[in-house]
Parts: sequence; C-alpha cells; structure tokens
Amino acid sequence: MDPEDTVKRFLLALAFALVAAPNVASAQSGESIDKYMEMMRTDIRSAKVEILTDELKLSDAQAPTFWALQREYESQLGTLSDQRLTLIKDYAKAYGTMDDKIAKTLMDRAFKLQEQRTALLKKYSGKVAKDVSPQVAARFAQVESFVQSLLDVKIRGEVPIVP
Repeated sequence: MDPEDTVKRFLLALAFALVAAPNVASAQSGESIDKYMEMMRTDIRSAKVEILTDELKLSDAQAPTFWALQREYESQLGTLSDQRLTLIKDYAKAYGTMDDKIAKTLMDRAFKLQEQRTALLKKYSGKVAKDVSPQVAARFAQVESFVQSLLDVKIRGEVPIVP
C-alpha cells in the first residue's frame, strides 16, 4: 500500500472520530466528559492500531515484541490521559473564579503532563529501538507524535482561554 494513501486513510478516520464526537464544551457533567473522552480514546486507539500496522512494516518476528511494548505504552499513556482529564475538569470548575494562583497551578500541571508524555514516548521509542529496531522506533514515534498533535489541537480548540 502506498504510504501516502495510508496516511490519507488514517487522517480521514481520525478526523471522523474527532468531528463525530461531541465536544468537551458541550459536555454538561463530569460523567459526560468521561464518556466523551472514553469514546474518543476508543476511536483513536483503533485508528492508531490500523496505521501502526500499515506503517511499521513489522516482520513476523518483530510483531509480538512491538505490540507488547505498544500495549504497555498505551496503558501508561492512559494514566497520563486520565490526569489530563482531571486537569480539564479542574479547569472547568475553576473557570468562573480563576485567579493568579489557580491559573499558575493549572498551567504548571499542564506543563508537567506535557513533559511526562514526551518522556514516556522517548522511553518507549528507546525500548522499541533496542528490542525491535531503530527504524521501527522512529516510525512509531512519528505516528504517535502526529496522533497526539491532532488530539492536542482538538482538545485545546474546545477548552476556552483563561479568563
């Protein structure tokens, strides 16, 4: 399959998942936000598995090792995503009463989560490079960075600017 076609297919699937899902701003309660995020995660995971399968070009010998590492990565990424969801909820609660102290605390937490996500990708890219191959690791990091960037745009586009 042509790599350009694969990327286009992935972008369409991801765009559909992001557009079809309700937005964070329309979620009325914590439960609604949780449901929204879980729906988005499921769609994104499916799309990621599809493009990773197409783009990584794993041999039969590499596949079990890579997918085991990828599942570990996704599990740890899920923990960070849960923390991000908590941060968004905390932001929503504080939005009407935002002061300098709250704004700084939320900003610091957001930066820490970004740093942790980057460190996690670097850690697992290193494991994939060591246990599978550096080329597979580079493709994994590229796909993962791309997906995370799209998710960041979606989420940030729906969270209002600090008052």
